[in-house]
Amino acid sequence: MKKVLSLLLVVSMIFIFGACSAQKTETNTDNSAKEANTEEPADVTKIVLLVSGSLGDKSFHDSSQAGMDMIKEKYGDKVEVKTIEMGSDKTKFIPTLEDVSEEEWDIIITGTFHMKEPVEEVAPNYPEKTYILFDTAVSYDEVEGLDNVYSITYKQNEAGFLAGALAAQITTRTDVKNINEEKKIGFLGAMDIPVINDFLVGYIEGGKYIDKDIKVDISYIDSFSDAAKGKELALIQYQTKGVDIGFNVAGRAGLGQIEAAHETNMYAIGVDSDQAELFADNEEKANKILSSALKRVDNSLLRAVDMYFDGTIPTGKAEAVGLEENGIGIAKNAYYEKLVPQDVREKIEEIEKEISAGNIKVSSAFGMDSETLAKLKESVK
Repeated sequence: MKKVLSLLLVVSMIFIFGACSAQKTETNTDNSAKEANTEEPADVTKIVLLVSGSLGDKSFHDSSQAGMDMIKEKYGDKVEVKTIEMGSDKTKFIPTLEDVSEEEWDIIITGTFHMKEPVEEVAPNYPEKTYILFDTAVSYDEVEGLDNVYSITYKQNEAGFLAGALAAQITTRTDVKNINEEKKIGFLGAMDIPVINDFLVGYIEGGKYIDKDIKVDISYIDSFSDAAKGKELALIQYQTKGVDIGFNVAGRAGLGQIEAAHETNMYAIGVDSDQAELFADNEEKANKILSSALKRVDNSLLRAVDMYFDGTIPTGKAEAVGLEENGIGIAKNAYYEKLVPQDVREKIEEIEKEISAGNIKVSSAFGMDSETLAKLKESVK
């Protein structure tokens, strides 16, 4: 009996020891797995774009989205990007900006003059965030706490100069279809405000650089979105004012001019984005767009993010980018090559070099008093 009890005791001890060993082995395995998974994931920089309007304007806002696409293409998994369209209700701008500032976004990008005051109000409350504000600048000297804001402005007067030089050359050509005898070009602006008039000042000076007697018919839509009114005003220029080439600087509202150019068989110069390429699915319209004066929001946003990663982004300051920084330009696509004679294209290249070298100084509407601007407009009336 004692032998049986002894045998049972030994078996029990072996079983218990084995179970403990198994439990210990299992625990060690779990710890090893945990240790293997303690490596932190690679840092991801989170970047959000707040559109002060809607995408699909085939102009300014679409150029900002193109910039986000370029950032994602270049940095891949190193970044997380998102775009939020805020629409036209300006009462949503500050709340939306506050909401994304509360979230885990590292870089908050937004633009247009509509966002100047919202950024001035919100950014000082989130000093750990980096704000990139394009096409306007915050008032660094008047508002405290904006050391985390990098403002990008554009030398759109240089882009306007190129558009004016192009239009003035084409309007005198006899080898371009549907050009009339009058030396008159058109300008269609969204609003009578400095950023629009900066294009206009360059446009007038570019036109006069080619021909001192050039005339410019000027209209304002008083809207960035009313394409129907844009079309109406452009039709008046084409049909009753003797304009054969019109330059739209009006965002979505400027698309009305492209419609008018198509209907009247005249020509348009687009703005901000390469509008002929954006209308590539409609050859008839695309063939009425000689070129576009580019405000390269896309390039400027990629450049800003490059500087962020390099540690050289000049927050607390505003920077104006122009031809030299590839911040503005003129579209040179297949339509440009086809519609614009070679000698005109060569002249545009020559002017680009002269501007970049500082040999051509283009005036700006910013800082220009109303009397001087009025005289410049009157000189081409």
